[in-house]
Amino acid sequence: MNETGTRCPRFYPILDTGLALRGIADPAARREHLRTIVADLAQAGVEILQYRSKRDSDSTVIEDIRAIRQAAGLMHLILNDRVSLFDPALWDGVHVGQDDLPPHQVRRNLLARLAPRAILGVSTHNDAQVIAADQQPVDYIAIGPVFSTITKSDTSPVIGLDGVRRARALTTKPLVAIGGITLANAASVYAAGADSLAVISAIFATPNRTPAQAARDFLQIFK
Repeated sequence: MNETGTRCPRFYPILDTGLALRGIADPAARREHLRTIVADLAQAGVEILQYRSKRDSDSTVIEDIRAIRQAAGLMHLILNDRVSLFDPALWDGVHVGQDDLPPHQVRRNLLARLAPRAILGVSTHNDAQVIAADQQPVDYIAIGPVFSTITKSDTSPVIGLDGVRRARALTTKPLVAIGGITLANAASVYAAGADSLAVISAIFATPNRTPAQAARDFLQIFK
């Protein structure tokens, strides 16, 4: 059981603004595009969505999430990294990396005060980090990159399916696999022990497929 008793959906898209909003400079067009994407994903059956913005200002992030929240319905929304912007009225949880505030501090200093039932996830990239994360007050542990990925330039070494299997043996917490996951390899990652698959480029950068269409294809894997 995870910290808050929250179930981890099997499919976990990550909306990276550098990818999903590429080429959209006008703020109004940006918000409308976000609302459309998220509403379509919700209609497709997506239950959780992480928002990741590495370069945008805090004010832009806040405006983005307000637009997303309007369209998300019952979808859980997770904020990547920017813990200082967490607002329980907008976010359902936070995801932190190895270089961010440690999960126990996030849970104690922020979430316990603002939203005790908020979802908290952490990224890991090797066995030692999984072991450490297993002792933290987190709801899920992300492991990767499973395969090579184009969405981050500072990625750790690829762990492959064997890395997912090792991580599975090291924790009973929900395990979210991330990194280079596509329709072609998704089933093998799930079979290796992942509880959930985090997908970025295969959803938000698929030629001739909208994010909602790509999401439906992934969701079919679990039926």
